[in-house]
Amino acid sequence: MDHDWLIRMLEQRIADRKILRLIRKWLKAGILEPDLTMLHPETGTPQGGIVSPILANIYLHYALDLWFEHIVKPKCRGRVIIVRYVDDFVCAFQYHDDAAKFQQALEGRLGKFKLSLAPEKTRSFRFNRFFVGGEKFDFLGFTYRWGKNSKGNPQGWRQTAKDRFRRALRRLKEWLRKARNLPMKELMKTLKSKYRGHRNYYGVVGNKNLLDSFVFFANGIVFKWLNRRSQRKSYNWEGFRQAIKYYGLEEEKIEKIAA
Repeated sequence: MDHDWLIRMLEQRIADRKILRLIRKWLKAGILEPDLTMLHPETGTPQGGIVSPILANIYLHYALDLWFEHIVKPKCRGRVIIVRYVDDFVCAFQYHDDAAKFQQALEGRLGKFKLSLAPEKTRSFRFNRFFVGGEKFDFLGFTYRWGKNSKGNPQGWRQTAKDRFRRALRRLKEWLRKARNLPMKELMKTLKSKYRGHRNYYGVVGNKNLLDSFVFFANGIVFKWLNRRSQRKSYNWEGFRQAIKYYGLEEEKIEKIAA
C-alpha cells in the first residue's frame, strides 16, 4: 500500500491532523531485521500491527469496492457481485464479456494504487448450476462447488478446504505437543473450545462429513499425545472413549448440520 494514497483516503473521513500524524508514525514504524538492522518501510503497513487490517480494509474500500460499485457495475449488462474480505475477493458476472472487460480493467485500477494481483491466486472460470461437477474454487477456508441435492436438483455446496483441514489438524498437534502435561480437566476444557471454534466457523449445510472427520482425526491425535504424558501408556481406546465422553468432547460431533 502506498502511504500517500492511504493518507489521502483517510482524509476523506478524518479531519483531525493529530490522528493523521499518528497514523503516519505507525506506517513508518521501524522493523527490526534478524541482523539487528532497522528497516523503515516506504509502503505497506506494520507486519503484525494491530492497526494494519483496518488500514488495509480502508485502502481496498477506496481502491476496489467503490470503483466496482460506481464504475464497473453500471457498465455491465448483467448481474454482478463482489465479495471481499481484507485482500481476498471474488467477483461474479452473469455474462462472460462483462467478466473479460473487468479483468482487463482491474490490473490498471490496482496499478494506479501501486497494488498487483497474485498470479497464482487469480483465475477466471465458469461457475453455475448448469455445469454441475465442473469448476470449483477455494475462498476463506471453504471449497465452493456445484453438486446435486437429494432430489437430484443442482445445489451449491461449501466444504472445508483441504489445506485448511490439514492446517487445523497440524496446529492442534503442535498445541498438544506443548500442552499435553496440563491437568486433564484444563486440557480437555481447552480442547473442547478448539473443537467448538472449528465447528462454529465450518458448521454449514453440506459440510457435516468433513466436520465429523475433523473430530475423528483430532481425537486420534489427542489419544496419541495423552499416551505420551508418561512412560506408561495412559489409555487404551475404550478408556479414551470413556474419557472424551466424560469431558464432553463427544458432544462436539456435528449432529444438526444437514448431510
